[in-house]
Amino acid sequence: MPISAAQRAALLTATTVLLAAGCSDGGDTAEGTQPSSTAGVSALAAQKLSWAPCPAPSAAEGGGPAPSPLPGGATWECSFLQTPLDWSVPDGETIELALIRARARDQDRRIGSLVFNFGGPGGSGVTALPGFANEYEGLRSRYDLVSFDPRGVGRSDPVECLTDQELDAYYALDFTPDDEAEERTLSDAQKRYAAGCEKDAGPALPHVGTENAARDMDLMRQVLGDDKLHYFGISYGTELGGVYAHLFPKNVGRAVFDAVVDPDAGVEEGALGQAKGFQLALDNFAQDCVDRGDACTLPGSTVAEIEAFVLDLLASLDKEPIPGIGDRKLTQTQATNGIAQALYSKEYWTYLEQGLSDAEGGDGALLLTLSDSMNGRGQNGSYSNIQAANAAINCVDFKERYTLGQAKERLPQFREASPVFGDFMGWALSSCSQWPVPGTWENPDVSAPGAAPILVVGNTGDPATPYEGARAMVKALGDGVGVELTYEGEGHGAYNSGSACVKKAVDAYLLDGKVPVSGTVCK
Repeated sequence: MPISAAQRAALLTATTVLLAAGCSDGGDTAEGTQPSSTAGVSALAAQKLSWAPCPAPSAAEGGGPAPSPLPGGATWECSFLQTPLDWSVPDGETIELALIRARARDQDRRIGSLVFNFGGPGGSGVTALPGFANEYEGLRSRYDLVSFDPRGVGRSDPVECLTDQELDAYYALDFTPDDEAEERTLSDAQKRYAAGCEKDAGPALPHVGTENAARDMDLMRQVLGDDKLHYFGISYGTELGGVYAHLFPKNVGRAVFDAVVDPDAGVEEGALGQAKGFQLALDNFAQDCVDRGDACTLPGSTVAEIEAFVLDLLASLDKEPIPGIGDRKLTQTQATNGIAQALYSKEYWTYLEQGLSDAEGGDGALLLTLSDSMNGRGQNGSYSNIQAANAAINCVDFKERYTLGQAKERLPQFREASPVFGDFMGWALSSCSQWPVPGTWENPDVSAPGAAPILVVGNTGDPATPYEGARAMVKALGDGVGVELTYEGEGHGAYNSGSACVKKAVDAYLLDGKVPVSGTVCK
């Protein structure tokens, strides 16, 4: 199916969760540390938000027009929340967090605010919530829908590491080096990237981690006037929600975790899980192609033959990139990135099929478009800060620091996990190797004894947050807290998958407090 210019633009502007959804490192508030001054917290909790019509998104948020009115003509409102730069010193320097909300339609039956985090880490909630507004309109019947740009993201003191031109060159590099010269090139690039982040963020860089973001959410809860935090976390948002539940179990209201990050997995385990998850998604894509017979344009009559074609294409791009968009060429790394992007949703499989066919014919534009979408590059050549924030948050959360040599040693197990994505994800272990601040934890503590039930939704075909993460989260939250709901489907996440069963169960919990039986399965 040919893709129009409008469809290509939609791919570039689509809000997606990053490939590194389950990975994360330096200097966040220590595990379990409480703010040193309750007076400072009380003063911040008493602040009054000044809501006004939302402006157009900033460049760091991805640019574009101001959010369109909601069904019925209601408008989006935006504000800023003052929060401590360092939560261990709450009466010290503050930063501003950008917020957005749409008020509940039925104010007489309003439950409170429903706070969203759409993942990443590094995704702008201020731009994502309006983008997904139609999917959550039913929840607006009784909730103010609220989201935010977490610290370091979008309009909330964003971390920005390189110029747009430098990012074009950076993303065109070979991230799966084949010899010592390419390894040195990659190492030098990682060093320049980390130095750029440090230069831009300065003293804020050690404080952009998940635990500080969780404390920000509890302050947000208080300032919004809610006794409990009602929360909807997707992908990395489930990790953030789990950390919040651990720190503030008595403040948890009705909460949903969808597309669940495995809280027990460290960096290596998480990356291996993703390699397997994306390989599974590619297997399913290839099987769909086989099932469609001559209607599929890719060469091969079996899954193995189609995936051999993909591997051959990537190998040829490693030797010689092909024309992409303008004077930019499609490299092996960008093609792999683009393939991964298309596997986030079954709706993108048509684009993936055409992109692979186009690339075989020497046209890399569509796969490069998909890669640009993953990297936050707009058609005007401007980048959002989604990947910079992703790196900064990941490298302030997790302690592990893999050198290129250590990553190289682990390549065999990654190749076994995924012939297509193994090298890409194995070498990526080194992404925090030269980060200027240390990490915080081996993996986050999400145990939340005494918290209200949290609905944990896992998708059996999820490439970025494999299904096993949902069961691990249920167990880690503790008895009587995690409630497991399984969706047997494809794509990243379940609520917006089109499953009426999932939507009904989640809505009944959030709107009416009806907790489904743990272990419920939706097809």
